[in-house]
Amino acid sequence: MENFKPGLALLTVGLFLLSGCNGAPEEPTLVPTLTPAAVVESTSAPEPTIEPASPTMLPKEEEMNFELTSTGFQHESSIPIKFSCDGEDISPPLTWNDPPEGVLSFALIHDDPDLPAGTWVHWVLFNIPSNTRELAEGIPAQDVLADGSLHGVNSWGRLDYGGPCPPGGTHRYFFKLYALDLMLDLASGASKADLLEAMDGHILAEVELMGTFSR
Repeated sequence: MENFKPGLALLTVGLFLLSGCNGAPEEPTLVPTLTPAAVVESTSAPEPTIEPASPTMLPKEEEMNFELTSTGFQHESSIPIKFSCDGEDISPPLTWNDPPEGVLSFALIHDDPDLPAGTWVHWVLFNIPSNTRELAEGIPAQDVLADGSLHGVNSWGRLDYGGPCPPGGTHRYFFKLYALDLMLDLASGASKADLLEAMDGHILAEVELMGTFSR
């Protein structure tokens, strides 16, 4: 009996009772381990879903082929003297093709942006019928043309074409053709600013032809 130790016995009994009260030890929570492949998928951006594009999201073939040309000069080349104030001062022939669907009229603005004081407007023509594909050389100086097209006012205060007439140096001259989804509610004599405001939100396509002239 000399080796009996009451303190040790009581501690053993206490541990037994404690384990009995708390039940079986709780099993460890298992955290799933990601495989290397799962890690890559979770950190990579998802593959984008490609939706079919609607017709309005891609340029139509006819819009891509819409082009403005002239038999009088090539794009970015020199404009012949006959179309300038030093020559006959007549408008050059213009031709266009394959306008976009839904065109109800065309409008034309011809200007020179290279003057130090600002852009000089040489020609404004609008409500060109939708079936028109060319403007012949030498469009007459009339408020209303035979086909119903209307002349706007240029920077000389005239309702006609005015050819290149720079004070000196080489200037660029832009012919900009707009395909519109309406006939404009403007009278002849409208300015370039009037035209741009009326066309806002109605331009289906725009093409341009640029020539240079030097004096």
